[in-house]
Amino acid sequence: MPRHIPEDELRNIEEVVASKVGKVSAREIADALSIRLPLRTLQYRLKRLVMEGRLRKEGAGRGTRYSIGPTERPQKEEDEASEQTPIEDIPIPLSARGAWIREYLRRPLADRDPVGYNRSFLDSYRPGSSAYLSDEERNHLAGIGRIHSSPLPGGTYARQLLNRLLIDLSWNSSRLEGNTYSLLDTRRLIEFGEEAEGKERIETQMILNHKDAIEFLVSGAEGIGFNRYTILNLHAMLANNLLSDPEAVGRLRHIAVAIEGSTFHPLEVPQLIEECFDTALRYAALISNPFEQAFFIMVQLPYLQPFDDVNKRVSRIAANIPLIRENLSPLSFTDVPRSLYTDAVLGIYERNEIDLLKDVFIWAYERSAKKHVAVRQSLGEPDPFKLKYGVQIREVVSKIVRGALGRKFASTRIASFAEEYLDPSDREKFREAAEEEILGLHEGNFARYRVTPAEFETWLHEWIKEGDGRQ
Repeated sequence: MPRHIPEDELRNIEEVVASKVGKVSAREIADALSIRLPLRTLQYRLKRLVMEGRLRKEGAGRGTRYSIGPTERPQKEEDEASEQTPIEDIPIPLSARGAWIREYLRRPLADRDPVGYNRSFLDSYRPGSSAYLSDEERNHLAGIGRIHSSPLPGGTYARQLLNRLLIDLSWNSSRLEGNTYSLLDTRRLIEFGEEAEGKERIETQMILNHKDAIEFLVSGAEGIGFNRYTILNLHAMLANNLLSDPEAVGRLRHIAVAIEGSTFHPLEVPQLIEECFDTALRYAALISNPFEQAFFIMVQLPYLQPFDDVNKRVSRIAANIPLIRENLSPLSFTDVPRSLYTDAVLGIYERNEIDLLKDVFIWAYERSAKKHVAVRQSLGEPDPFKLKYGVQIREVVSKIVRGALGRKFASTRIASFAEEYLDPSDREKFREAAEEEILGLHEGNFARYRVTPAEFETWLHEWIKEGDGRQ
């Protein structure tokens, strides 16, 4: 169960910081507290106080110091400000055909023709020659989505923005399904494990499932793709604990399904569903342009309805696969009105018309890219050395935690790893960077190293036994 942080503990920490002259370290705060808190627990509390604007944090790693007063703009204020304008009221410019589709869908169901799955809509697409997005549209998206001019390992940019991407994409994708968590609620759930009061458990589960799915894509950026392994596992994570039939998680559909509020009747024959699923993935994998890939999967995957449920969620997260791999700005569906997105998908179902969804896709990417630029600016420029050796640093840190290595053996492991895999000129700096990551580990950030809570606790116990030198 998510934990509640006692307010008296937060107040006690705040009072200690206020009583000190100048800036203080986490260790100094721990020594002055009237209650004894493990350092990792204190770091968790400090992070909460900084998020709420009650403390100011400066520096990083061993140089982190705290003082009274907020950062220039607490994240809480940013999150709440972003929710002041009702998303459903945000105007999105539509093409003439997109507007016509929306008007068509205003008709009563009885006035719209019943339709079944049109196999030719998929089969007529030819990767390499067909295109849903024009050259001009693809070039426009590339212009706003390209972040780095030099080539970097797949997923580098997404990993840099991971914490914010987890929150934004999890919230927006869940919101499009009717989830009532606020952005701030989502942030507290993801960062602190706190369920929002008065919310259904299914809403909490939905957001946590998104978090797992996004981490899966970002951590495996160089190995993911439009293949069965990726898409089936993506569904398994997004549908975890949400389907009435647990065996349907990560499995193609064997039953008939109906689309509420639509005249569309999806395929019912399991063999045809599987055949079309494999075809759609094969076509997507053959598309060379990342934006065409992203949009193709947003069109064809929900239209096929290959799973019992959670199809649109899979398509939205899967649309980020080529963007993550190629270090483009992710698509987090920022500010997309739910009713407009629903109509756009219904336009695919009932008319095989892509224009309204294309309008939404392009606008949403412009909006998402603009927000990610702002987030990136607030984070500052990434350390070029850590960008170069990010994968190797994560690998050695993961091995140290999983192996429950204390300080002495951890240093030896880092040195031997550097000697085996790095150029001599980079070894010393690599050791420093890896040790800094180890020293900065706490319960709020260890998941990025793909270790379990049990593995982290075992390692931490061993580390503390030898004397915890982290600040």
